[in-house]
Amino acid sequence: MKKTLNRDNEKFLTVNADTLAGMLNCGRATAVKIGTDAGAKIQIGRRTLYKVSIIEKYLEAIAE
Repeated sequence: MKKTLNRDNEKFLTVNADTLAGMLNCGRATAVKIGTDAGAKIQIGRRTLYKVSIIEKYLEAIAE
C-alpha cells in the first residue's frame, strides 16, 4: 500500500475525527458527535471523514 502524502494545506475540505478534534479543541468523542449532528459525516469504505464547511455553518447556527 502506498503511503499517504502529508500535504501542508491550511484549508481542508474534509478531515478525520482526530484532526476535527484538534480543530475544534475538544475530545475525539465530542468532535464525532458534532460532526454527526451537523450532518457532515462522509463514509468512504471503512474511512469516516467530516466535511469542514458543513461543520462551520452548523457551529455558526448554534452559536446565535
